Amino acid sequence: MTDTPQPQDQPHDPMHDQAARHDPIYDTLHQEPDFVELRRAYRAFVFPATVAFLSWYLLYVLMCNWATDFMSHTLWGNINVALVFGLLQFVTTFLLAWIYSRYSTSRLDPLARRLDEQYVAELEGRG
Repeated sequence: MTDTPQPQDQPHDPMHDQAARHDPIYDTLHQEPDFVELRRAYRAFVFPATVAFLSWYLLYVLMCNWATDFMSHTLWGNINVALVFGLLQFVTTFLLAWIYSRYSTSRLDPLARRLDEQYVAELEGRG
């Protein structure tokens, strides 16, 4: 016979109680088509953008480690390919942030706004 703890023998977890007591309005909003579309649209941008950016960064690191002849090729003065690649990492970061901002404004914000309006309306309906 083994001594497996029974549910009543387990320590009390206040975080579990807090999560179990959330407002039912969140369950309702979670089922809304706008919420499902919001999550889908968010993931459709974020996952590919993250993979693309990390791949670009990994390429930079790999090239610096194993293509040193190419990366040390002087373009003009003291500027070499590695420096240009490194500076392009910053450009890519700001470009990606700008593209996400435009995407969010056009695709995500309208959905989030409608969900917020529905949330407020349901809260006021209770009042």
